[in-house]
Amino acid sequence: MLRDLEDRTFLIEVSLADYRAWLSALPPDFIASVNDAWGAPQDDPAVVDGAFRFSCLEAGKLIVALQPDRGARTERYESYHDVQRPPRHAYVAFYLWLRHVREIDALIHLGAHGTLEWLPGKSVMLSEACAPEVVLGPTPLIYPFIVNDPGEAAQAKRRTCAVTIGHLTPPLVDGELFDAAAKVETLLDEYATASALDARRAKLIAGAIIDEAERSGLAAECGVSRDMDIAETLTRLDAWMCDLKDMRIGDGLHVFGRAEEDSDADPARGACARAERQALIAALAGRFVEPGPAGAPSRGRADVLPTGRNLYCIDPRHAPTQTAYDIGRRAAAEVMTRHAQLHGEFPRHIMLDLWGSATIRTGGEDFAQALALLGVAPRWDTASARVIGFEILPQARLEFPRVDVTLQVSGLFRDMFGNLIALFDDAVRAVATRDEDAEINPLKTREDLRRVFGAADGSYGLGVSDRALRGDWSDRDDLARAYLCAAGHAYDRAGESNEAVAAFSARVADADAHVHVQDMAEVDVLIGPAFADYEGGFAAANAMLGGDADLVHIDATRPERLRPRALKDEIARVLRMRLANPQWLQGQKRHGHRGAGEIAETIDNLCAFAATSGLISDAQFDLAFDATLGDDATRDFLAMENPRALTAIARVFSEALARGLWKTQRNSVRGALSDLERQEGERLAAERSARA
Repeated sequence: MLRDLEDRTFLIEVSLADYRAWLSALPPDFIASVNDAWGAPQDDPAVVDGAFRFSCLEAGKLIVALQPDRGARTERYESYHDVQRPPRHAYVAFYLWLRHVREIDALIHLGAHGTLEWLPGKSVMLSEACAPEVVLGPTPLIYPFIVNDPGEAAQAKRRTCAVTIGHLTPPLVDGELFDAAAKVETLLDEYATASALDARRAKLIAGAIIDEAERSGLAAECGVSRDMDIAETLTRLDAWMCDLKDMRIGDGLHVFGRAEEDSDADPARGACARAERQALIAALAGRFVEPGPAGAPSRGRADVLPTGRNLYCIDPRHAPTQTAYDIGRRAAAEVMTRHAQLHGEFPRHIMLDLWGSATIRTGGEDFAQALALLGVAPRWDTASARVIGFEILPQARLEFPRVDVTLQVSGLFRDMFGNLIALFDDAVRAVATRDEDAEINPLKTREDLRRVFGAADGSYGLGVSDRALRGDWSDRDDLARAYLCAAGHAYDRAGESNEAVAAFSARVADADAHVHVQDMAEVDVLIGPAFADYEGGFAAANAMLGGDADLVHIDATRPERLRPRALKDEIARVLRMRLANPQWLQGQKRHGHRGAGEIAETIDNLCAFAATSGLISDAQFDLAFDATLGDDATRDFLAMENPRALTAIARVFSEALARGLWKTQRNSVRGALSDLERQEGERLAAERSARA
């Protein structure tokens, strides 16, 4: 079905005359904004012979279509979260056709998230002139939403009055070692046995381990070489194998309302599937859908099950909770201890990412970490458990010196947690006035105390990855400047932002470490562009400004065992155990077109990290290529199920080669990419011929 929609096998037409009549009834300010941005309706690229054409499948009372691009197709990702620019005429025409011609009773939006909730207008309590209200009108919107993404589900609720029906995350399984990693693990076991019985044989096995580790790139991943002490080398390799095996990966995708074989083997998943189906039917019938909390099942949030409930978030006044502060305090201690072990001293300046959905899921653990680094503890109201202030801890109670912490917040965090921005601003200024030595309190020497930065008011996302993948850059410094401009807006305690690129640049340059916390196993650094935007963008900017900050990625998926890792190690771990893992790839292949899209998106994000951070080695690119386009079965799967995904992957790999992000010694790689480019040219020529 998706192939038919993408290939525009079935088209419907909306005449310009009808559209102009519908458009004239809309608020004048909205009409003017669309015309100013996109010109006259007949100038829209979707207009052919006096009518808009849309790809659409109709089956009785059911209409299935892809959401039109809200802007130019070539700027799809760049404009996705642009709440300033109005939608183009074709976008408006499609929704008006649904309302006026097909007179739909309800709209189901599948896929989190769409663009409707990010159109221009107020953030909450929309007026009749706000774009989401204009486009959707009174149509009920039913929005199946993954249960672990409460922040973006809240956006759909606030701006489109959506009923967000929570659905399960993909099932998680323990990652299995394969190929070289499995061979090294076996050899390590043999070495452990031989070392106690036959020293000569043990030495031979040790040599074989190092040979295999170097050939496969495993040695580089864990930072060992044959020049090091053999005992240390094998110990570190063994630890790396254990770390790889500790990773949990998704086993395919979750299909809304459906579980494998009705989940006989997992009754909980079966119950969730049934609840999702029932909730969708209830919503379509106009009946009440029971509310339920959002959160990550993998983190022990049993309260989010069963899914199939109308998602809600936490009360922002409860963050950080007392449990969150305990976890955040331990995370702060892990960061400080790790840095001291690596550098012989504690960090004085840290930049910490804060995202809205993570704050909701965890009750504010990341924010609590920032307070703990600052040497501050929240104060809670006993009766309500709401945060009512903070306490500055005296030096005698501190485990380490105070840290000058800068927060880089997401747009959703800004919108939902203005109270925390105010609290942190107050805490920073209060700590700066303490009568303490500058060695203990680095804020004492600072005049500019702005410490909360992010995108401008009304903006979401940084767009660095999108720019990298579009090829809109000459060198890494271009991406660094894009990051600084996008995130360089300072927030005051009232939540108002002002352009402050110079101040933000100073904070980036001074940082001894950049910290990002991953709180759930369902996601990883290669699953979406935001990780490369924030972590990769910081890496590019810090390097351009002459910094040498540690890039720290904290694995908080098991709160009882927090694991800070170098970002480089985290990327290597995800690349080997997910993207290149036949186990994960096989799971995606069960889902055809959509699974192919997941593979392509992961390659995109890998290359975005290569462009921004330079942390991807040639051997890792080789590994990614071998697992996808270099594997006959996977390449054939992509060609059969989603040719556009195959083309996109080939294009990204070719771009990496052309820009020097990847240097491969294998002629077969360039030959394979050339063949795919030729085949894509032939396919496009055939499509043009068919349309003619």
